[in-house]
Formats: sequence, structure tokens, C-alpha cells
Amino acid sequence: MNTVLILGGYGAVGREAAAALVGRPGTNVVVAGRNPGKTAPIPGTTTVRVDAADPADLSRALDGADTVLMCAETDNVRVARACVERGIGYVDVTASHPLLTGLQRLDGAAREHGATLALSVGLIPGVTNLLARFCAEHSAADGLFIGALLGSGEAHGPAALAWTLDGLGRLDGSWTMRFPEPYGERTVHRFPFSDQYTLPATLGLGAARTGLCLDSRLLTRLLSVAGRPAVARLLRRPRVRRLLPAALGAVRVGDDGFAVTVRCGEVQASFSGRRQSRATGRMAALLIGRLPGLPAGAHHVEQLVDPAAFLTELAADGFDLDLGDGRCPHRRTRSACRSSAPR
Repeated sequence: MNTVLILGGYGAVGREAAAALVGRPGTNVVVAGRNPGKTAPIPGTTTVRVDAADPADLSRALDGADTVLMCAETDNVRVARACVERGIGYVDVTASHPLLTGLQRLDGAAREHGATLALSVGLIPGVTNLLARFCAEHSAADGLFIGALLGSGEAHGPAALAWTLDGLGRLDGSWTMRFPEPYGERTVHRFPFSDQYTLPATLGLGAARTGLCLDSRLLTRLLSVAGRPAVARLLRRPRVRRLLPAALGAVRVGDDGFAVTVRCGEVQASFSGRRQSRATGRMAALLIGRLPGLPAGAHHVEQLVDPAAFLTELAADGFDLDLGDGRCPHRRTRSACRSSAPR
């Protein structure tokens, strides 16, 4: 029996991952968090209260766990170190570059204890990393352009909103990317997603840039204004942060669709669908199923799995994948086989 402990399991991503893992043969899913009574229990899972910030509480929760999925940002490096010391596999969906840098430093200890730390597991970073590897392997170009189009109608938690506000105004630059229909060509604004920092090292490239836009063109224009340093500082004030979630919840513009696309020279690939939290949770669940066969150490997802095979399997769960020529239909998927991909 493989016991998977999901920390932060009551959030949108954790619930999606739990739902995907439940029912898999030989898998026991334990959903953990500080406030289990706030949401309805997930059928087929065990619910426990765990405060990951409390070392003793965390230690008790790790007893009997084979894999930990971290869906919160609560002392991630300390939690991962506790897993490594017990030889427990660890999967993290964080998009924070500083956290990923700290987790990467556990590589030596993970190898020593035979534990696998899987990093950059989600939509951005995650799916974008795999699209980037696919494009880089089929292009002679030395740089990547990554575009993320997110649905402004999808509900997000306060932590995700705070992270977004922190990122506004930190990077300059904008460019156009071609997204799958119905979005088409859109302007994206550079945003500090972690993939652009890690991919040059893992893929041996000169540079990578990631830009963000929203499905609503109006909100994307507002996003570019919000990125100005003076406005970004205003949005980071505590009072504004307290009021903004309610304001955004009262006005729904756009829907829950998303699309990510990567371009390397003349090669482009994309992945799209509905509800980015579902895509992140389903990707994490799919990787957890492969974790026992992956090498020990701290690795980003593009270093662990074949991008075409993994993304094709993920897309079969109700997403759209386009790796080039569209000659390998799979449900709603247009996935080009490696042998026929553009070069």
C-alpha cells in the first residue's frame, strides 16, 4: 500500500490531486491541513488535522507515509528535509523560485537517503517545463519564450492572490504569443514564474522568459498598469490585500479557461483546458504514480519524465495538447509523436 499524505490538501489543488489519486490500486490518500472542518471531506480519503509548521505535529503525520504532496507554502524546505531524512518521496507544486532554490539544495541529502524530490510540478512551472523541453529538443534555437494565459473567472485562494500581487512590478518586458483557439495571438507581460530561472540550467539554454496574460483583454491591460512600481507597491499594502479578494469575487470577468504555450525558434507547443487548479492537481497525481521508479535526488519535472509521453497521458484527462503537427489524435488531444515533430 502506498500512502500519500497531501499537506494543504483542503485547497483547490490538493482536492484535485486527492480526487485523482483515490481509487488507484494500492493507494491510500490522507488529506491534511490545519482546518479540516472548513471544507467537505473528499470521498475515499482519510482526513487529519496537521499543522506543518509544528515539527512535532509534522513528525506524527509522516509516520507511515510513503509520499508527501506539498500543496501549501509552510516551511517547505523544512518539511522536505524531514521527508528526506525518512526516505519519503516528496512532490512540491510551489511556483516560488526562492523556495525551489532551497529545495534544490537538498539534492545531496535526498540521494544519500534514497528519496526523490520532484520539483516544478504543476501548470506553471510544470506543464510549461515539459513543453519547454520538448521544444528545445526539436529546435536549434538557444532561447525560450513561454506564455501563460490564465482564466480571470477562476476562484483563487488568498495565498495565490498574494503571490500574484508580489510578482507585479518585479520584471519588465512584454511580447506576443500565439495561444490555441479561442484565444489567438495575445500580448503577455513578463512575470516572475520560476520556470524561466530554472530551465536554462536544466535544458542547457541561453535564456528563457515567461509572460502572463488573462483571458480578459481588459484585465490584461489593467495587469500591465498594476505592474508599474508605484501601483504594485499600493497593491501590496495590507489593507488593499484584505479588500481585494472580496472585490475580485464580486466582479466576475472571464471564465476558468487557461492555456500555456512555449516557443523555441520555429517550434511551438501548447496545452490548454479549464481550471488551472485541476491541471496542477492532476499533474501532481500522475507524477506521484511514477515516483517509485524515479531516481533519488532533487529534480525538476523536465529532468524526470519524457515530455511527450507524460503530457499525452495528462491530456487524456480532459485537456488539449498540441506538440506540432496534430497527427496523433487522442481524445481531445492533438499530440505529435516525437518522430514526426518539427525540427
